[in-house]
Amino acid sequence: MDFMSALDVSASGMKAQRTYMNVISMNLANVKTTRTPEGGAYRRKSVAFAAAPVFTPFDKAMENADNRELKGVMVRGIVTDKRPQKRVHEPGHPDADKDGYVTYPDINVVEEMANMITTMRSYEANVQAIQDVKAMFNKALQIAR
Repeated sequence: MDFMSALDVSASGMKAQRTYMNVISMNLANVKTTRTPEGGAYRRKSVAFAAAPVFTPFDKAMENADNRELKGVMVRGIVTDKRPQKRVHEPGHPDADKDGYVTYPDINVVEEMANMITTMRSYEANVQAIQDVKAMFNKALQIAR
């Protein structure tokens, strides 16, 4: 694997984790949202990841890289969670139904914070990998002098 390929793999991971962090932040910001433009309470969101080839078909043809299966990561999409929502008895709430129940999103703050820490660590690992590649590149330049 060359330096640029290593950078591409880590960059794809950083991009995917940034998207996941934005989704987690959106979930935490809407933990008490009972009314959305679509109607009803906010629905928790999650990110679907997929493996993505680093080399394009052009790269493979030019470098004869048929035997190299280097993969990065990409965001396949943002999916809406199908968990049942919480119903809380609050008769004075403006969004209460005729029985006095308000529907809230089923967002577990502890779970979202754990996801956030995991995402931050993954992002930091990709940053460290990029820094290590840069250091190796600089050492290779020094050796070549």
